[in-house]
Amino acid sequence: MKNKIIIGSRGSKLALVYANKAREKLLKTQEIENVEIKNITTTGDIITDIRLSENGGKGLFCKTIEQELLDKKIDIAVHALKDMPSEETEGLLTNCFLERSDPREILISKDNKYLKDLVPNSVVGTSSFRREFQIKRIRKDLECKLIRGNVDTRIKKLDDNLYDAIILSYAGIKSLGLEEKISQTFSTSEIIPSAGQGVVALQCRNTDENLKKLLTKVNHHTTQYCIKAERSVLKVLEGDCETAVGVFASIDNNKINLEAELFSLDGSKRFYLKLSEEVDKANQLGIKMGKALKKVSNNSYKK
Repeated sequence: MKNKIIIGSRGSKLALVYANKAREKLLKTQEIENVEIKNITTTGDIITDIRLSENGGKGLFCKTIEQELLDKKIDIAVHALKDMPSEETEGLLTNCFLERSDPREILISKDNKYLKDLVPNSVVGTSSFRREFQIKRIRKDLECKLIRGNVDTRIKKLDDNLYDAIILSYAGIKSLGLEEKISQTFSTSEIIPSAGQGVVALQCRNTDENLKKLLTKVNHHTTQYCIKAERSVLKVLEGDCETAVGVFASIDNNKINLEAELFSLDGSKRFYLKLSEEVDKANQLGIKMGKALKKVSNNSYKK
């Protein structure tokens, strides 16, 4: 094992918080003396005025970093897992996950109002079809408007009165120390998060045996089981940025509980399922749920 490794990360304030968490975990193994963070600007960081789905999907936040990993310009890539496509990039391995942060969704609104108390036809900012359809189930009258950019940018747009409220992930707000701005926190059943929400993933080349061994030492196994289940659902559904799907796994004793909802393309139909299985069957559970959701949604369209 070499004494110094380079980890690649997006350069946003939040991404660097995640990268530093990864750096601390790697240094704690005492198998590496120096971990350097390399800031990498991705296409997703440059294009901020259209939906990701209109310009290549989730991979826009990952491809540039992954290419640096494949080109051996960095040793490990750090990603917010929810930004990663469900299919692994050839030549790379994502099998290390830091302990999950709070996976819930939060609302930040003008005058600190709850969602139910927003004035009729208020404008809510989100870049996600999933969040848009979930919000509309709670309040049909609300208008959802596209918002992109990092957390600070989105909050500034709210402060500039471009929106009445915005929906964000608790994990990001917590990591940036902005919890006092939260107006409402939704349970994972009220608004089912996106697969992998609140999880930081560490990725390496699948031929780098030394780093693969190192990453097993920082991997959080409970989180990994949950991720296996959640991402298996996405793989079966062939989920991308346009697929409005929420999926969340939790572990209780030796059982993994998986809850998911899939929306039709226009958001008018919702398909919901909740299943449980032994923890060591997390992957099979995700596949089973994905197939069941796919079947019920396909049958609905045939009617």
